[in-house]
Amino acid sequence: MSKVNKLLHHWLLKSVSEKAFAWLEQKQAQISSGAAERVFFTAFSAVPRYLGKQDLQLTFQDLEAAEDVIPGWYPGNWSVDQAGRTLLLLALPHDDAQGYVRVSFGEATPTLDQVFSTADMGELVALYQSLPLLPHPELHRHRAAEGIRSNMSNVFQAIALRNPYPANYLDNAAWNQMVLKAVFVGSPLHLIWGLDQRANPELAKMLADYAHERWAAKRSVTPELWRPVGRFADSAIVTDLEKVLANGDTAEQEAAALACAESPLPQAQALLSRYPDLQSSIQQGNLTWNSFSRK
Repeated sequence: MSKVNKLLHHWLLKSVSEKAFAWLEQKQAQISSGAAERVFFTAFSAVPRYLGKQDLQLTFQDLEAAEDVIPGWYPGNWSVDQAGRTLLLLALPHDDAQGYVRVSFGEATPTLDQVFSTADMGELVALYQSLPLLPHPELHRHRAAEGIRSNMSNVFQAIALRNPYPANYLDNAAWNQMVLKAVFVGSPLHLIWGLDQRANPELAKMLADYAHERWAAKRSVTPELWRPVGRFADSAIVTDLEKVLANGDTAEQEAAALACAESPLPQAQALLSRYPDLQSSIQQGNLTWNSFSRK
């Protein structure tokens, strides 16, 4: 049994009844032995009825264990039915990578494509949350891209927030679109795992252009927008940061100051020096992106 399986089993054992857990284990065994499609789909649909929908009862140590197994995996907002469905997914035979993922007519066991194509919204959330845990993760990029394009906010957030899959497997084009959409729909950017590591010049320009569109429409811009921008700010973006520092509210000024602090441009450092209180707070470690996000 994999480490992920062991953790999910341990968490469910203390979160659901013995009867419910026994039902899940029986279905896992049947599925891993190559049970017919109807066995998987019937069980996958029935998980909430047998296990319930309450939150997993996780401790700080549980969350640390998840992080140790897969960096970025955060099941702190998972429910028992999501964990149960993930265990059923992990039970699917997967020795043949292409057969595991793609629709293969005539096969008795379901493929991942079939599971996605027939899922309702609740099932899709569980599916997208589980992507970093599933076998052959490099083959799931098109599924992640579909989740990013989804108009269902719960589905988009399942792939975009607290999920290490996008940072580990998406190319820059798909990654940048995900971050820009998160800004557009108002998702908290600090919950995007790998945001700082995957920052890039194209994303910085896209976000700055989006800020200009918002300003032209007399709309505000989330201060977190500047987080992936600072290291790649050009002179035009520094001029934007100057505007935010001069006219923004406290949160906007702090975000602009942090972006300036991360910029290698002398122009940005000179701008920051005009706000000695903010500069000092950053230098002393009192103002960071992490402390900013917690406010």
